[in-house]
Amino acid sequence: MSEVLNGYGRDASVPAVPDPAGTAGTPVPDAPGPRTRPPLRLVKDTDPPPPAEVPVSAGERRRTRLRQVRRAVATAARHERTRTVAQAAVRHGLFVVGGTRIVSRRVWDARTAARYERMMRAAEAAGNHEMAMEWEARGRTAREARHQRRMELLAAPQRAAKAALWGGGLTGGLLLALGMALAYANGDPRDVAAPALAMVELIRWTVMAATVVWGPLVTVAPWLVLAGLWGVGRKQQAAPNWTLPAAQRADSGGTPVTPSAVVVALRDLGIATLRKAVQQMGDNGAAMLGPITIAGCGVEVDVTLPSGVSTDEVQNKRRKLAENLARHEHEVFITIPQAARTVRLWIADSGALDEPIGPSPLVIDPELTASYKTGRAPWGQDLRGDAALVSIFQRHLLMTGLSNQGKTAALRALALWLALDASVEFRIADLKGAGDWAMFDDLATVLIQGPTDDDVIEATEMLEAGVAEMERRLTSPPRAAFPPLVLLVDEAQVAFMCPAVGEDKRPYGGSKATSRYFMAARKLHNQGRAVNVTLWQGTQDPTDQNLPKLVREGAHLRGSLALGTESQARMALGDKAVDGGAAPHLLRQGLDKGTLVVAGDGVKLAAGQSSVTIRTHYIDTEQAAEIADRAKARRAGITTRTTAGTDEPADHLADIATALGEEKRVRTDEVRQRLAELNPGEYRGWTAQDLTRALEAADAAPYKSGGVMVVSRARVLEALAERDTDTPEE
Repeated sequence: MSEVLNGYGRDASVPAVPDPAGTAGTPVPDAPGPRTRPPLRLVKDTDPPPPAEVPVSAGERRRTRLRQVRRAVATAARHERTRTVAQAAVRHGLFVVGGTRIVSRRVWDARTAARYERMMRAAEAAGNHEMAMEWEARGRTAREARHQRRMELLAAPQRAAKAALWGGGLTGGLLLALGMALAYANGDPRDVAAPALAMVELIRWTVMAATVVWGPLVTVAPWLVLAGLWGVGRKQQAAPNWTLPAAQRADSGGTPVTPSAVVVALRDLGIATLRKAVQQMGDNGAAMLGPITIAGCGVEVDVTLPSGVSTDEVQNKRRKLAENLARHEHEVFITIPQAARTVRLWIADSGALDEPIGPSPLVIDPELTASYKTGRAPWGQDLRGDAALVSIFQRHLLMTGLSNQGKTAALRALALWLALDASVEFRIADLKGAGDWAMFDDLATVLIQGPTDDDVIEATEMLEAGVAEMERRLTSPPRAAFPPLVLLVDEAQVAFMCPAVGEDKRPYGGSKATSRYFMAARKLHNQGRAVNVTLWQGTQDPTDQNLPKLVREGAHLRGSLALGTESQARMALGDKAVDGGAAPHLLRQGLDKGTLVVAGDGVKLAAGQSSVTIRTHYIDTEQAAEIADRAKARRAGITTRTTAGTDEPADHLADIATALGEEKRVRTDEVRQRLAELNPGEYRGWTAQDLTRALEAADAAPYKSGGVMVVSRARVLEALAERDTDTPEE
């Protein structure tokens, strides 16, 4: 490819034409000046031509300079050093303002009876009338003394004039006597005036010194006053926390919780009535506080609120209260004890809740045993650091929370402990199917794993079989003993939201009376605990659709991990627990994994409390498998079914004959109930039409007797005999 010289338009191989006239260096008259040759640049003939230079206007240059200045100013303003200087300026300025306020308050209290008025009002608010009368007497005495001082000040000029005259006369006489003695001693009469002249000279030098010092003193005095006010403000920490250096802010989180710190934190909540009441109390609000006691990894204190301040107002200010105490929001818990108009504050040591609590006793003690009736499961630790023990004897459980917060692990920890009691039977449906319950293979009699509609159908049939077992136990002789049966459904929201419909047109999911899963859960909740049949459910992100109200309120023990909203917290734990201070919606998603707020029966609650916060022990899958192996070693061999029913087809006519027993005639409703007890997976959803079709096919149709439809035992046995004698056609 040929190359050209940029700006000349000719081939580089063509020689230049000589200039015989020698005019090459002569300038052209009309030309503005000598032409300068641009620098040479070798380019390929395929390169685009260089862009033409666009002239920049003066306005554009000014705008460019303004943008550069703004950018430089913004960069300087965002610089760390600028922020540090600004914080220091604000901090020290507020020290002066705060010191002025404090000194003014002190002067006002010293010169008036305001202090006695505050103490009197505080005593009246506390109901201590004797103390109020004492402060009233002290205030009256102080006012009388102040009045006496003012009256003395009115007479002070007259007394001062008399004192000046007497003082001047005495001083003059003394100086004259001294001069006379000096003149007599020296023999010189002029020495009589020497003491008076010396006094005059002393006064002159004093005035001269004062004149010299007065100017600098007037100049320095305001700065000395500012320095004093700054010192008072700095000592009292009159500047807000955000103006402090980062190191001091970090260190302040570990400062102990003192009565004054708690009172100031409450005063600055932004509740006008509370702030005014604290300011009017003579003890600055200390009477509101009970003893501050050590409670686990924090401290606990009861606060009696003044009249006009409700507990709800303080509960709604939890974040601000925590920040006023130099804590994070999750490090302060507000609950409502039994005492009226009282809130209980639990304040954690800074960073203590982010530390792990240690392994479960199930992991570290291979000899640990369990007892369904009398034992308590070691679930974790409460906020005080005490072991959180849970009794699950005849209690239905409900565990909920957002996804990936440790719900399955918390529920599984209870099941693993209970599995160490060999008398307990488990039937488990894991509707997530991720293998979280795989260690219960050969430990549970039924283990269903999967999220499909077929798995929901099998889980529903498992619950219906549990209902049939419950009803069988209820009809047994009185005082009969029954082994514990635990029906456990993890990810139960999958069952409630299942769209599958059975052959009888009844849906498996839903929250209506036609829902098979819903009705089975309700029946278990109603009567199951009386015969040791309990239902445990784990669900996530609760709503009215995936966790119906009647089902969630049927659980005796309800636990919730982190949730998104307060309404979900009320669904999970109930209104009473949330109104009493339970706040799973304030737990930190992803950071407070395994932390549960538990309400209901079975856990130890402090007096007046409706919930407790538990940090559960985490048992990973490998550790869970080891605990399950120990549980299997305590039991006889168990064959786990992966479905709730049997694989063989049911013999309807033979089952009907078994249900009739020795009775000649049985009502059709009673027959269907007995069939459901006999094989719930097959007959639980049977209607009267299903029974009629099965009998009509065998020529043993029901008939009406006494106004009700009945089934004849003779007809059914006759149909069975005919069926048995029939031989298949070749």
